[in-house]
Amino acid sequence: MASKTGLIFGSHNHIPYGTGNDEFERIYTNKLKPFISTLYHYPNIPAALHYSGVLLYWIERNHPEFFMIILDLISRKQIELLGGGFYEPMMTLLPLADKIGQIEMLTTYIRKQFGKRPQGCWLSGSAWEQNMAGVLNTCGMGYTFLEDTLFSQAGVREQEALRPCISEDQGKLVTVFPLSGRLRAELRHNKAALVLETFFKEFSSDKQQLVSVFPGDIFTEPEDPKNYEAALHQFFEALSQAMESSVELTLPARFLKTHQDFKKAYFPCSASRQFLITYPESNGIYSKMMFTHVLINQLRGDKSRKRNAQEELWKAQGYNTYDHEGDGGIYCNTLRNAAYKALLEAEKTTREQGTFIPSLMIFDFDLDGEPEYLFQDKNINYYIKTKGAGIFELDYLPKAWNYLDTFSRRREPYVEESSVEDGYRREAFLDRLLPRDFTLQDALENRFAGSRFCGSEKYQVTEIDKAQKKTCFRLLPREDLPFGTLELEKKYHLNTDLLTLHYSLINRGLEGQDFKFIPQTDFSFPGDGETRLRILTVNAGAKKTVPPGCGELNHITGVEFQDLQNETIVSLLSSRPFDLWIIPIRTRCRINEKMTDQYQSTCIMPIQIVSLGPGERFETEFHLRVYH
Repeated sequence: MASKTGLIFGSHNHIPYGTGNDEFERIYTNKLKPFISTLYHYPNIPAALHYSGVLLYWIERNHPEFFMIILDLISRKQIELLGGGFYEPMMTLLPLADKIGQIEMLTTYIRKQFGKRPQGCWLSGSAWEQNMAGVLNTCGMGYTFLEDTLFSQAGVREQEALRPCISEDQGKLVTVFPLSGRLRAELRHNKAALVLETFFKEFSSDKQQLVSVFPGDIFTEPEDPKNYEAALHQFFEALSQAMESSVELTLPARFLKTHQDFKKAYFPCSASRQFLITYPESNGIYSKMMFTHVLINQLRGDKSRKRNAQEELWKAQGYNTYDHEGDGGIYCNTLRNAAYKALLEAEKTTREQGTFIPSLMIFDFDLDGEPEYLFQDKNINYYIKTKGAGIFELDYLPKAWNYLDTFSRRREPYVEESSVEDGYRREAFLDRLLPRDFTLQDALENRFAGSRFCGSEKYQVTEIDKAQKKTCFRLLPREDLPFGTLELEKKYHLNTDLLTLHYSLINRGLEGQDFKFIPQTDFSFPGDGETRLRILTVNAGAKKTVPPGCGELNHITGVEFQDLQNETIVSLLSSRPFDLWIIPIRTRCRINEKMTDQYQSTCIMPIQIVSLGPGERFETEFHLRVYH
């Protein structure tokens, strides 16, 4: 009888940190529980299972009976649990200490809960750089999995790509199993019995040959869980029949005990960071993560405080938060909110009680080669870029909330209907100079012809006073732009959580200029429904509630946002009366294969009518305060 081809069958399971409890419960009931229950009834089918630490932690507290099944499967040597990063990070994005810390955190958790230390590691997104071999070896991981396309790119011949390879970094080795993309695709689009009957017939009788498949996408959550269980039974029956003829199911550690003499290979980098460019909001979280990592490394003496800060940092490193995939990823404001909350909790932990000194720091925060200006007070952070001289991060530390966790509208390829595209990152105090006849409808339809958007221009820094926490930015005239004879000056001053922004607009031309001046600002709240957000206008000390949705308000001196979830007020007052446009910003995106609208921010456009003759100056002032 011909030798059978080895097959490692596995399942990868993860729910991102920041997902709501109802969603955890739904996925557990409809997908996780049926899978493990069905597998339990097929003791002849071994499986390599990976559950992220986020998921295991939730299951432990909500469905401990699931752990009892896992323990039973381990005791009868039917399954092998894989390690990895506890919060499912894209490992290649992380500093070395965080890579090791995340892996060891999940390893320790699995050992304590199930009495067995994982021997192999799952890499989220199959993200690989060659130094990962050394990291995995250092963490006691003997093997991992990579897509088989990387094997061919590494120069591994077609037949040899059906075997594991040894990879090395700095003298440290790890075994890499190939994941069959072809088998996964065929299982997704065809009946399992037919695929398994024909797929393995083309292989030789080489006992070293091995196929690995984690066909998570063929187990797509159905509308009816009963149909899902039936599909699982059919799949496991097909596997059982294949084992009688052409397939020998095995586990990774079991295979390595009986096989050796693997080819050595160095694999190319498979971890693109392009999403940090495509989505500046993703780069914002990444930059905050790296900045927080530096703060934590500066902690000395208090190991417990440092450990607590590290664990908060790791919560913000989940891969789903940064990229845009089928679950919404970076589009999901709940995931971004959770990431920023964790990072701000970590930052708060690094601030030693009674010794923190408010400051103005000059630091290349977003890692673009240009310095940013970081105002830091006891309760609040304001981060400012020279491009646009706007605020791109506004942290209220008592509630660990970034009120500038915004997201711009884009045209994604899968969105069929026409949509508005912003083309810039939404921040606070991005200045617009607009024709006098510009209307709210023009703003809603993103028609800005004949206007000057200063948010895309680079301002000069003309004054820095660290002691008084003041900085001044100037935008010079640009004759090639509409309203190009105008010069803008912005002076920021932070004083005990009150931010004052003083504007000066000067006409350097020879002719008069009439225009609308709009310092456009976006605030990101937990939502814009009546149970989440209340908006009030301020006029001569009197306040009036504004109906939800888009709107135009006239002759007010301020606007107040009551964040009902965080029990926080964001107040913007002006030295001059202004009109106001309010525009909720939503994005169209795909989450769990369904199109949905996501609330991202509330855009406000304060309007002041300005008429300047040659050499004349216009001045106005805004006061921004966040308080409990």
